[in-house]
Amino acid sequence: MTDPNEIIIRPVVTEASLEAVDQENKLIFYVARTANKNTIKWAVESLYEVVVEKVNTLIMPNGTKKALVRLAPEYSAAEVATNLGIF
Repeated sequence: MTDPNEIIIRPVVTEASLEAVDQENKLIFYVARTANKNTIKWAVESLYEVVVEKVNTLIMPNGTKKALVRLAPEYSAAEVATNLGIF
């Protein structure tokens, strides 16, 4: 997987994810099941031109994988979300 668009499938748009954007400076994405934390970090940094501080992943009961990406304090998750069309 050398294309970041193959790793990041789409953003998660729920009430909880919007709350995470506002309060915790986090973005939440559905990602490829084979992606690890390092490749997710690289993909987010290259697609959205931000610095990622931390990545948490979880596999949902339906088999999809979610990544919770915390941005560095100098970058705004709300600004990135607005550019993605989430807000």
